[in-house]
Amino acid sequence: MSLKNKIESLLFVATKPLAPKKLVELTGGTEEDVQNALAEIRGQYNAQAQGIQLVSHNGKVQLMTNPENRKIVEAYLKEEQFSELTKPGLETLTIIAYRGPITKPELEQIRGVNCSLILRNLMIKGLVEAQDDQEKMQTNYAVTFDFIRYLGLREISELPEYEKLSRHENIEKILALTNQPSEE
Repeated sequence: MSLKNKIESLLFVATKPLAPKKLVELTGGTEEDVQNALAEIRGQYNAQAQGIQLVSHNGKVQLMTNPENRKIVEAYLKEEQFSELTKPGLETLTIIAYRGPITKPELEQIRGVNCSLILRNLMIKGLVEAQDDQEKMQTNYAVTFDFIRYLGLREISELPEYEKLSRHENIEKILALTNQPSEE
């Protein structure tokens, strides 16, 4: 797979803008090759009347919808934001509420499936937020104040059986597998 394809895929699934340095790190490409691939992606999407465009701001890049489609996208997002949660969304939100802040790999280890789209949808609904952990160089997910306020809680520990469920021994065992160093 070409470097351009890898970068395009990463930008498509990213929930936040990415710095070219991060793309170099993730793809193993050189800084020059990443910049050339970004220029190619920008030319492909921004020069034509495409539904998606590559936007650059403050040294980071992100794929975004074409501003000409703003009204239809806003209508969809508004409907999506106020629609009911799916069962997988509710499961993911529950895990984040009881275990958060939690990393995506930990969340996926517990659920057993990829959670990228579910996390994106929960963030769009304002129920979950991404928090960068600079020390560990990873992103953690936690519930938002809106989530806590919506449930009428003063703090997250007021959830039913919070103490028991937030540190359940079976979950601890599953997460221990995720946090073990890989043998390469």
